[in-house]
Amino acid sequence: MALPESKPAPSPSEMFVKTSIDGCTMLFAAPNDLTAWRATSLASKEPDTVAWIGGFAAGDVLVDVGANVGSYTVLAAKWRGTRVFAFEPEAQNYALLNRNIAVNGIGDLATAYCVALSDHAGYDRLFLSNGVAGSSCHSLGESVDHNNRPREAGYAQGCVSATLDELVGAGVLPVPNHVKVDVDGIEPKVIAGASRTLADPAVRSVLIEINTALDDHWEVVDRMLALGFDYSQEQVDAAQRKSGTFAGVGNYVFRR
Repeated sequence: MALPESKPAPSPSEMFVKTSIDGCTMLFAAPNDLTAWRATSLASKEPDTVAWIGGFAAGDVLVDVGANVGSYTVLAAKWRGTRVFAFEPEAQNYALLNRNIAVNGIGDLATAYCVALSDHAGYDRLFLSNGVAGSSCHSLGESVDHNNRPREAGYAQGCVSATLDELVGAGVLPVPNHVKVDVDGIEPKVIAGASRTLADPAVRSVLIEINTALDDHWEVVDRMLALGFDYSQEQVDAAQRKSGTFAGVGNYVFRR
């Protein structure tokens, strides 16, 4: 029996969106409007994230925590030749993440895990913000929104959690050069579970979505500074949302 191709071709029944950045053309599965938007807005939604990834080198290692359908996983691997370990616990997003890795032919560089990173390892429930593929703002362990306020969830799926320190210590992945943490609320728990890893000088940069309305997110900023990282206030001011549901939320790019 013939082995399957390493880069499976899209079937005629699948919908895909093609997008390009700096001459790098990528293909993204788009079963609905939200996933199509994630592809078409890749360059404009978070230009600071794209600029950060643009500084990666071939052979660097990125850990993408909260990978969703893989927009930045694909970009880092295909555009920069970066090795990516992507973590996405929501079932539909995880399936699309793997599909996007496959159709872009980057399976040798990107590996996806259906695991939530946090401050402990175990089994829990992931409370979904909604059941639409490509959605975000799901919450691990309790049903809350991105401001940690109680929220009714229509559905909760079973979920496995781990810590970055545990995975690196067990040799599941190497100490990364770059880490992206965008999990819509529990960023402090992810960082707490990565303290030993982040203390390693091999980690050169960490992008964290910070919600300035939450005290524990400010504690993350203090923790990163204590670990020897710094950030640009100009970058933070440009990234922070000024209005809408996510006002006060934005990426901090910490560098050594």
